[in-house]
Amino acid sequence: MFRSKTLYLWIRSNLKAARNLHVFSSLAAGVAPQTPPSLFHRTWRSPIDWGVSQNYRGMASGGETDAQAPKAPGNRLVSSKSPYLLQHAYNPVDWYPWGEEAFERARTENKLIFLSVGYSTCHWCHVMEHESFENLETAAVMNEHFVNIKVDREERPDIDKIYMTFLQMTKGGGGWPMSIWLTPDLAPITAGTYFPPTGRYGMPSFKTVLLAIAQQWQTNRQTLIESGSSILNALKQNEDASAVAEAAFEPGSASAKLAEAIGVHKRRFDRTNGGFGTEPKFPEVPRLNFLFHAYLVSKDVSVLDLVLQTLDHIGRGGINDHIFGGFARYATTADWHNVHFEKMLYDQGQLMAAYSNAYKLTRSATFLTYADKIYKYIMKDLRHPLGGFYAGEDADSLPDHKDTVKVEGAFYAWTWNEIEAAFKDQAKRFDDVFPKRAFEIYAFHYGLKPKGNVPTHSDPHGHLTGKNILIVRGSDEETCSNFDLQPEKLDKLLETANDILHVLRDQRPRPHLDTKIICAWNGLMLSGLSKLANCGTVKREEYIKAAKELVDFLRKEMYDPEQKLLVRSCYGVAVGDPTLEKNESQIDGFLDDYAFLIKGLLDYYKASLDLSALRWAKELQETQDKLFWDEQNGAYFFSQQNAPNVIVRLKEGDDGAEPCGNSVSARNLTLLSHYYDEETYLQRAAKLMNFFADVAPFGHALPEMLSALLLHENGLDLVAVVGPDSEDTKRFVEICRKFFIPGMIILHVDPLHPDDACNQRVQKKFKMVNGKTTVYICHDRVCRMPVTDPTQLEENLMANFFTERV
Repeated sequence: MFRSKTLYLWIRSNLKAARNLHVFSSLAAGVAPQTPPSLFHRTWRSPIDWGVSQNYRGMASGGETDAQAPKAPGNRLVSSKSPYLLQHAYNPVDWYPWGEEAFERARTENKLIFLSVGYSTCHWCHVMEHESFENLETAAVMNEHFVNIKVDREERPDIDKIYMTFLQMTKGGGGWPMSIWLTPDLAPITAGTYFPPTGRYGMPSFKTVLLAIAQQWQTNRQTLIESGSSILNALKQNEDASAVAEAAFEPGSASAKLAEAIGVHKRRFDRTNGGFGTEPKFPEVPRLNFLFHAYLVSKDVSVLDLVLQTLDHIGRGGINDHIFGGFARYATTADWHNVHFEKMLYDQGQLMAAYSNAYKLTRSATFLTYADKIYKYIMKDLRHPLGGFYAGEDADSLPDHKDTVKVEGAFYAWTWNEIEAAFKDQAKRFDDVFPKRAFEIYAFHYGLKPKGNVPTHSDPHGHLTGKNILIVRGSDEETCSNFDLQPEKLDKLLETANDILHVLRDQRPRPHLDTKIICAWNGLMLSGLSKLANCGTVKREEYIKAAKELVDFLRKEMYDPEQKLLVRSCYGVAVGDPTLEKNESQIDGFLDDYAFLIKGLLDYYKASLDLSALRWAKELQETQDKLFWDEQNGAYFFSQQNAPNVIVRLKEGDDGAEPCGNSVSARNLTLLSHYYDEETYLQRAAKLMNFFADVAPFGHALPEMLSALLLHENGLDLVAVVGPDSEDTKRFVEICRKFFIPGMIILHVDPLHPDDACNQRVQKKFKMVNGKTTVYICHDRVCRMPVTDPTQLEENLMANFFTERV
């Protein structure tokens, strides 16, 4: 996750030595290094074979929940704004938020800290809360022996990343809920993830772990303190890690890394189901972005097929909400059928961009439809009235309004009879198609079965027994052939049927909505909206309006113009409610907040030619450089220097569910250098990438950064549109926007307003030809002949940046 291989080896050897002294013997048993990985949300970036998905209802058995507490009067989390912390505000556990009050108590009473990290839409976080944190006996043990702290990983990713690094390095994996035990000086001594209330799965019970660690603290305190101090010193020393000089990139390095990365991705590609590796399967959009770019550079159509087949399988899979739109976080089966149902904003923004790019390369209406349905979903279910977007929706919900226990997937799964009855009830909406025939077509198309279509091995507790998760195993063509339908007729029938079910589904209890508005994730959504607006469709103005309102929201609500600082998060209340709340103690933005928003602004500028967005991107880059750049060794730290109660500054160097801030920054710097004709940006990008040059295989761990390296080494494509602000000029710009060109920057050279230009060299160099709007396309400052005919421009771009293969 972070560039800290030396630290990894040091920690492992340190803990091994400690165990040899029998200090960590019971602790090691407590953290269960062989924890079944299906029991928690993974942060590990390469999917491996974890097929088990379990549910909130039915987790406890026997006497496990006999001591469940009535609603407590409220602990120290009641004044929090974080939805996750508020979920725990009435636990009998004496929770503290992360802060000096908790640390002072730990120091004064000489107690270990139990740090629990999660997020509000995390299924297994709910499970552990229900089983352990609501249990009076367990809470009593926690309160007696530990100072207990809750952290929302989305609100404080800096804290999460530090201790997740320790967990991954000591246990080989990690996830949420994350359970860490710290000394009063915040040094980690042992860690785990989910613990059951009684021993099972080869794991000790949570209470057993707590008591074993408390006993070790009483009998081996000094040794634990010394071990924690050593680990803390090693973490701090790693801040000064330098680039490996022998691994530095040279001319031609990008081509070699490209070939290596293509080979790795081809070997890992699932040729049956799309995607990479086996279950659980994540969309891993940074990989898809890189492969789009790799195809254009290599001209290897088989590389493009990796992306298109993956997006096709994801789009047809159960991970896609076929009824209304939006995508779940990941699939628990290799064929993308059974899924973990939470919907996260960062996935929606990235997949919207990926499907938009796929459309630009192929002009396949199917890809555009997937992107548009994401748009409909976020605008209806995730948008704050002022323009920002909420963090996500939970996987769990009540099966019925009369129920009191939530079940994962209850909102999204259907019985055969439910759908059949809904079609009969709305028979008139199908016009000349009988509801029985409509149901037969629908059931065939989405793979419905009378007894449910969810594989039993992916539903061990039977909570989806008899239920169906919609999946398209065939195609529109197969359905039309089977029922002798015209494509237009099928489209209309499916649209009508899904609308019927959408209306019916909205009457069910909805999953919990995390109303936290995160700056970084809204930056990803800004990129998605901007790329969708660039597809050249009739809905462009609608998409660009949503993007503009998002920019305005972020500038007004999440930016301090005097200090030029971003805010990490603010908080809504509900969809449709304009109330907006902020933390009493402001949490400043982290690296990802700056990098992702700058990327979003650069994409928005290309979609709008709004120079104020480009200027704000430059301003934010200057702040990012000031707050996070390591002048001595290169690359960006994730957190600011001297941040209170943050024991170490780490540099993230791994692209996973989201790209890392350093990868995105490498691209941002390269683009800004050409927009503003400033060489210093390019120099900083080179130093940044060289810091990670020894990561191997580079393009597998850092696909987004390899894409930036390709731009840096191969040069960008400058499109200079010379002419006044007229319809002709807009037409030329629209043509350019419709194509997927990773390194394309568009500059409007307005001869009537030369002082407004951000790049005076370009402004002075390019002129109109014969008084007509003229387009110059230049690659790495080598320009083709100017074009004044829009038809010729489109033909030129089609020849270089379009493929017929779908």
